[in-house]
Amino acid sequence: MSYQAEYIWIDGTKPTALMRNKTKILADGQKPGTWGFDGSSTNQAPGENSDCVLEPVFICPDPIRGGDNILVLCEVFLPDGTPHPTNTRRPCVEVADKYADQEPMFGIEQEYTFMQDGRPLGWPVAGGWFPAPQGPYYCGVGGQKMVGRDIIEEHTLACINAGLSIEGTNAEVMMAQWEFQIGVLGAPDIADQIWMGRWLLYRIAEEHEVFVTLAAKPVPGDWNGAGAHTNFSTKGTRESWDAIIACCEALGKDPLKHVENYGEGIEDRLTGAHETQKWNQFSYGTSDRGASIRIPWAVAKAGKGWLEDRRPNANMDPYVVSRLLMETCCGALAEAELESVVG
Repeated sequence: MSYQAEYIWIDGTKPTALMRNKTKILADGQKPGTWGFDGSSTNQAPGENSDCVLEPVFICPDPIRGGDNILVLCEVFLPDGTPHPTNTRRPCVEVADKYADQEPMFGIEQEYTFMQDGRPLGWPVAGGWFPAPQGPYYCGVGGQKMVGRDIIEEHTLACINAGLSIEGTNAEVMMAQWEFQIGVLGAPDIADQIWMGRWLLYRIAEEHEVFVTLAAKPVPGDWNGAGAHTNFSTKGTRESWDAIIACCEALGKDPLKHVENYGEGIEDRLTGAHETQKWNQFSYGTSDRGASIRIPWAVAKAGKGWLEDRRPNANMDPYVVSRLLMETCCGALAEAELESVVG
């Protein structure tokens, strides 16, 4: 009996890429293989030379359609077999392979905001009643303030049934803002699963006539922005406090290299308020949610573990963020090890 394979990829829309998908019907026993699409309609090719190629890289059960149906996340290639310029996964894979001996691992906290009729879900029409100030929403329960929980529950079960490494969910600081966490995984797996988790969220929200935005600052004013705090460790940091500090120091040498690639609208979100450091400043500290890099208290107590980069926006590309963290931190640790050997 035939089944459906939903091919999913990341397009070339700027400044923030969108997700695209289309369905392929496969015969019983037929495996999903190479496919293609019209790149002129996804900001990935001109009309006179529009063919782009889809190569499956991550396959999981389709929890929405059920049965034998599957979801197929793909990389985009040019017809000559080279990675498409918008393919950020390929450089991530290369860096992950380079530093595989350090065993870099990630956990990402993906925040997002539900929108409906041009405003956050549950918020009033402009000029009417506005939600109470921030305070009761974070990890809250009860009443009209916790909007969107039905979507959260569906999404969580979908991620579990798809086999994703979802670790948890919670309501965030702003009303209509929520979060799910994926990890702990290496690269590019962590990014593959974040993208798939995003797609499932978008798709499920459709059924509720709700739009999901990853905008860094969905509501101006005295409201939290939306981030994607990225937890990172290596074999070295999981064994040594000195390695954690070395990573923090390395991240502070050229912080704009990261900030400028951590998502659109980062200056609006990283203002120094609402649990952020300013976008053009760098700091790290234990339990400090106002720092660029937070070292969890449990890590400081144990003298080993991981660090949390609090700068990435909700709309960041997880392939790019994981690649940059590996380049900076693993590069610094490798250099330090080399110097110790030579010295």
